[in-house]
Amino acid sequence: MSPDDSPDALEDLLDLLDLERIEEDIFRGPSRSAIVPRVFGGQVAAQALVAAGRTVAADRTAHSLHAYFLRAGDPDAPIVYTVDRIRDGRSFTSRRVVAIQHGQPIFHLSASFHTDEDGLEHQSEMPAVPDPETLPTAAESLPEYAGVVGQGVVDRLLKARAAVDLRYVDTPPYGSVGERREPRSRVWFRTAGKLTDDPLLHLCLATYVSDMTLLDPVLLAHGRGGWMTGDVVGASLDHAMWFHRPFRADEWLLYDQMSPTSHGGRGLGQARIFTRDGRLAVSVVQEGVIRVPHEPHDD
Repeated sequence: MSPDDSPDALEDLLDLLDLERIEEDIFRGPSRSAIVPRVFGGQVAAQALVAAGRTVAADRTAHSLHAYFLRAGDPDAPIVYTVDRIRDGRSFTSRRVVAIQHGQPIFHLSASFHTDEDGLEHQSEMPAVPDPETLPTAAESLPEYAGVVGQGVVDRLLKARAAVDLRYVDTPPYGSVGERREPRSRVWFRTAGKLTDDPLLHLCLATYVSDMTLLDPVLLAHGRGGWMTGDVVGASLDHAMWFHRPFRADEWLLYDQMSPTSHGGRGLGQARIFTRDGRLAVSVVQEGVIRVPHEPHDD
């Protein structure tokens, strides 16, 4: 995927998030295949947040979302999003969204929106990391791993992430298979092009990206390469985000991720997203199924 393809890829992603309103609180969104043959979880979460946000007054922005992935999405069928207007209070608005395919729920999300107000102020410090411009792009770094994961995987990954400029600060899990490392991974990301000033759009694009690498630290702790090397299989189970401060998804954001634990076929990822000038913008938590395939036994 060449840099010239990035603007078209971003436009395709924006089209993906531009849901069709088919009833007052019912929306329909297109699907597309992710790197694996199912709908990317970040796509469903972002589309659900779009649906919720389109039923909320413009002076209120999302401050949190909590979601569960129920079934694998079919990339060949559209997704219908039904919005339940739980509450419209003086300061907070609550929405519940169910994503449906083939008559069955595949995902549900609860989101809360808040009017801007003054309050107490403090935050964690942003970790010291290299500037994003000093790090290789995906197009520069991924081909180095073709001998490990295969050229086909590299090509699919470049295509799937063409709308986002995502740069690893540290070696990704598939670059150090067999080497147990600290369960921490940091990446810089931004969209591969400028966006409008719509705050909801920036929140939705950060939601989309947040599902890409959050379980990497679990893999690092065990020297596993993940689905790219076939030494684990897995999927997202649930996802939560808290939006603390305004940010733009078309400007560099640092995604600082870690994993405190994995057990019983599940791994937990926790993360903070900082703006380039050090403001803590988002907190993220996700649990996912992470299973080690059984080795074949000789009879």
